[in-house]
Amino acid sequence: MPKFICLSLLSLIIHCAFAQNMHSKKADSLYAAKNFAIAGKYYMLAAGTAEFKASKRSQYYNAACCFSLSGKTDSAMVLLKKAVKNGYKNGAHLVTDTDLNPLHNMSEWAPLVDQIEKLKSSTNNPLKAKLISTDIKNFWKAYDLAQKDTINRLAIYKKYYIDPGTAGLQDYFAMKVGSIKYFVRTHDNKPKFYAAIRKNTSMVDIQKPKMIASFVKFKELYQAANFPDVYFVMGAFTSGGTSSDNGLLIGLDQIVRTPDIPVTELSLWQNNNFNDLSSLPNLIAHELIHFNQNGMKQDTSLLHGVMVEGMADFIGELISGNNANQRLHVWAKGKENQIWGDFEKEMYLKRSYNWIANSDQETADKPADIGYWVGYQICKAYYDKSNDKAKAVNDMLNIKDYKAFYEQSGANRLFKNAEN
Repeated sequence: MPKFICLSLLSLIIHCAFAQNMHSKKADSLYAAKNFAIAGKYYMLAAGTAEFKASKRSQYYNAACCFSLSGKTDSAMVLLKKAVKNGYKNGAHLVTDTDLNPLHNMSEWAPLVDQIEKLKSSTNNPLKAKLISTDIKNFWKAYDLAQKDTINRLAIYKKYYIDPGTAGLQDYFAMKVGSIKYFVRTHDNKPKFYAAIRKNTSMVDIQKPKMIASFVKFKELYQAANFPDVYFVMGAFTSGGTSSDNGLLIGLDQIVRTPDIPVTELSLWQNNNFNDLSSLPNLIAHELIHFNQNGMKQDTSLLHGVMVEGMADFIGELISGNNANQRLHVWAKGKENQIWGDFEKEMYLKRSYNWIANSDQETADKPADIGYWVGYQICKAYYDKSNDKAKAVNDMLNIKDYKAFYEQSGANRLFKNAEN
């Protein structure tokens, strides 16, 4: 009987992930058509079938917006509170979201805003930043149990790793993994790899002083800096690092390389982006910069995309001592003119997919993500020309006109002459 119960749960997990995606897409199209009342119902269905708390809160929040817009303010407030219960804490967005304007006169609005303000997961004191690795311990507990009962491994990982996971884990899985089924399938395809990295994943605590030292240096350069909680998780080799409202989310399995770890189960891109354990503080520095880029104007151009990533590499190197993507610089040596010519053809277009997060374009002759290198060079050129280095960092983190910044940096002229 217990086995049948667990197998039923596995089927439910798979079905729920598919159902959530279908409901969410339907809701998005209805919202775009301004059919808010029906869109809200589909967002609620998506929330009910979501696997992770981060997914639930997103769907509950969207549903609250729809009910607010359709005049059902009481229902909207109930759903907004459910979003907060599942981890919503973006107070700055909440108070400026015009979809929720009808709720502002409700007696519950101000207390809810105050509650969210108290949920901040960052500090302006670098010495008080939290580095959280409890999810790694939970993973290995689930891993050991799953090795003994492979038939029920999805249910085991859900019970012992996902459900008790931190807010950071919930965000990482919602943003970068998508489903427990995909997570387990990835691990099934790399049994030797995951068995071998266990000892290296326990080395996080030893490197924490270096991470904090980078935080201190960043504060010296940028007085407005915020230092978020940092969560270390075991992912599905989809992201070494990202960030959310809860903090920095580090896929530790992608950055624990030592010579003894077998890599034959990794793809070309995975092997090329399986980083050394010693470079973990550099990755943390890179992601820290992303967390502090909220002053940058958003747009969809390639230039904006490379600036976001290249800046994180450049300032991350300033504060940690090394570049998180050094292999791109090795490859680009002697090819600067060609890279710049190709980049300038697309820089004002919506073409980030050719330069960033393009792992499907990785070949033995050319790495993916070369946009990181381009953005790094623009930021470095701007920084090198500036007499006031702190101001240069502040300018980067608060860019409003990307074309003007690019022209002021002089990077295009610098590198067009690099091969002459």
